[in-house]
Amino acid sequence: MTKPALFTPILIAGCVILLLNFALRASFGVFQLPIATEFGWPRAEFSLAIAIQNLAWGIGQPIFGALAEKMGDRMAIVLGAVLYALGLVLTSIATTPAQMQMLEVVVGFGIAGTGFGVVLAVVGRASAPEHRSLALGIATAAGSAGQVVGAPLAEILLSFYPWQTVFVIFGGIILCSLLALPFLKSDHVASRAELEESLGAVLKKAFTDPSYIMIFLGFFSCGYQLAFITAHFPAFVTEMCGPIDPNGMLAAIGITTTSGLGAASIAVIGLANIAGTIWAGALGKKYSKKYLLAGIYVLRTVVAAAFILTPMTPATVLLFSLAMGSLWLATVPLTSGLVAHIFGLRYMGTLYGFVFLSHQIGGFLGVWLGGKMYDLTGGYTLVWWIGVGVGAFSALVHLPIREAPWAAKAA
Repeated sequence: MTKPALFTPILIAGCVILLLNFALRASFGVFQLPIATEFGWPRAEFSLAIAIQNLAWGIGQPIFGALAEKMGDRMAIVLGAVLYALGLVLTSIATTPAQMQMLEVVVGFGIAGTGFGVVLAVVGRASAPEHRSLALGIATAAGSAGQVVGAPLAEILLSFYPWQTVFVIFGGIILCSLLALPFLKSDHVASRAELEESLGAVLKKAFTDPSYIMIFLGFFSCGYQLAFITAHFPAFVTEMCGPIDPNGMLAAIGITTTSGLGAASIAVIGLANIAGTIWAGALGKKYSKKYLLAGIYVLRTVVAAAFILTPMTPATVLLFSLAMGSLWLATVPLTSGLVAHIFGLRYMGTLYGFVFLSHQIGGFLGVWLGGKMYDLTGGYTLVWWIGVGVGAFSALVHLPIREAPWAAKAA
């Protein structure tokens, strides 16, 4: 019997969509200073816009997961891409904080329609059981590959065009993801038991299962940490990092300012995470996903605490970016794989979508608190330490999860 392939057209198409999605999403922190400078807004205003985007993304995720399961995955992705592009173009003409903040709701829903909740569900259903964890890791790593190019691309474009033009260009880029749609068709057929259960019954059962609640709570800190760093780390580095040696390695490759280093740090995080996420997906095939997740959150806590306790230099920025990058999205294939393993594939998109909502509530607080506390205190230290604390909480909350599939529990 021929072994099922790991790299299928569905996996490759899913990777392309996630790469473009995350290339644009990961670049928003680069716009923090240009927009604040042009309009003279407090840091909290654009931070709130990004925070609202994260929250809308979280709210939209289970909605798009349900739409994909009712109307088809490709229809959900088309709607998501159109909303993403429309939101970016309209944001480019915003002139007040309120306008920008409201338009980020449209961008957030667009990210949801072309993001993890929909695409990972397709990849998970289409993958053979022996390849599922690794396939989810590879698809997640594609998002990291987008992060590698997104922030530097934004920085380069901003050197030639105003930020408004860059947003319009990004709107055109996300529409290019629709070229991958013809290949994104899953042949997965739900089992009879899965078909007999309605979505409402499955959701009711999930939200009365302590393991699902703990997965939901545990994903909160991931969103807090990632969204805070994506939105504020470039500005944090720009303002607080020690000077770059004009004769050093960074200057030799063209990074001569702390602003350039801030954008490059996001790319380094994404680059390190390509390997980290694929490795996490591979480990999830062999070892307990809940213990792997607990270990990742412990390591994140240690890395974040060490960074904030050390004077910031270009070297510590790069070391932090490499270390945090290797753990960055490593939680996603393990969390989505854990949902699929325990609760089945039929409604994976919706069930993972609700878990992802917790992630985005954390993201909203991380981004908004970052800007608010910066305006109040002139720095990010307190918000950073909150991230350390919630990371430790997530490490603990994963430990009691029961990994047995529902079918096995019912037997």
